Amino acid sequence: MDIRIENYENIFKALSDSKRLKILNELSKQESICVCSLVEHFDISQSKLSYHLKMLLDSKLITMERNGKWNYYSINMGELEKYLSKEAINNIIK
Repeated sequence: MDIRIENYENIFKALSDSKRLKILNELSKQESICVCSLVEHFDISQSKLSYHLKMLLDSKLITMERNGKWNYYSINMGELEKYLSKEAINNIIK
């Protein structure tokens, strides 16, 4: 399989789940958010949230920065803009 096709497959797989879209929406509301705060917004365990975050990270749709023992996540707008129209992005992050 062509590596570029595989990249697209990973991107759209990451975007195909409603929980991950909701995570992107939540991340868009703040410049950076701690995983400890994110878990409060979703009715899932931290381990499941981490799974979804990893998929978004692996596809480079979000970024992560470690500060002490916590990870802080941000939306990677530049990467989203490579794959989605402005209208699609606005529907996700409104």
